[in-house]
Amino acid sequence: MKKILFASTALIATAGVAAADVSFGGYGRFGVAYNEANTGTVSSTVIVSRLRLNIDGSAETDGGVRFSARVRIQADDNLTAGTANVAALNGARFSVEYEGLRVDVGNVAGALDNMPGYYGEEPGLENFLGQYSGVDYDFTEYTTGGAGANGVYARYAMGDFAFAASYDDNNATAGDRWDIYGAYTFGNITGALAYGETDATTTEIKQDILVLTLAGSWGAFNGTLFVGNETVDDGANAEDTFRSDTFYGLSAGYAISSATTIVASYGDGSGDRDTEQYGLGVIHDLGGGVSLRGGVGSTKSYDTTSASMVSNTRADFGARFNF
Repeated sequence: MKKILFASTALIATAGVAAADVSFGGYGRFGVAYNEANTGTVSSTVIVSRLRLNIDGSAETDGGVRFSARVRIQADDNLTAGTANVAALNGARFSVEYEGLRVDVGNVAGALDNMPGYYGEEPGLENFLGQYSGVDYDFTEYTTGGAGANGVYARYAMGDFAFAASYDDNNATAGDRWDIYGAYTFGNITGALAYGETDATTTEIKQDILVLTLAGSWGAFNGTLFVGNETVDDGANAEDTFRSDTFYGLSAGYAISSATTIVASYGDGSGDRDTEQYGLGVIHDLGGGVSLRGGVGSTKSYDTTSASMVSNTRADFGARFNF
């Protein structure tokens, strides 16, 4: 009787595992980084690392509607302290998909965060440079290690056209926030236009952002143009609480061989306190999802202590493996 009970229990447990569609994936990276801004007891050269594990579960109805959810566990380094952080679990994201429509709820990435061409090429093992450096507007982003925005994101794609919108009614630092974008692919080029807005509160004024991207590829070369305008409320500095300025950037990648790609990025803005970034990076593919990566570049940003713009040189090199 015991043998029959054990065998029945094992069969039921195995059947449950087989029926469930649960997957694990992510990547690991580790290496060494130089940060000119590190001072005092923290060395300018430190070990850097990240382990990201995505846990995805999904089910599909008889009618073809797919339901899914994701949580992420991530352990990062702390560059300025020269230490490694304990792994943290983030808020859940739930999704429903049918044909060209997808709706995310919970810890979502907003429309701007999903916009084609927004991030472009980001040099470095830690992707510490970006064409978007001149942007000050705070849009809805997928949060790693935190609860997230608790918003909603919807995307519909049909042929070469895509449209997306997001809404976040739980923004702790400002009012309700929403973003939209439209994208169209013609040949080897994708153009996208996005608009975002944060409603006014008792302490902050209404903020908005408009972004245009053009991204394309031509054989071994790919490039992205990035430009836009924003109105933001700093809040922390009375002399700079309200400002409107233009931001711009570009990035590119060139495959010098089947295994090695050189990438570059530049970003800045017309505002007095906009962050400027530029630099180069290299990616060498070792096969099997493993690559060597590194970069060197400069960041010029506003320092509140000295009330001036300060430059900082950064560089890194290491390995990344996807799983």
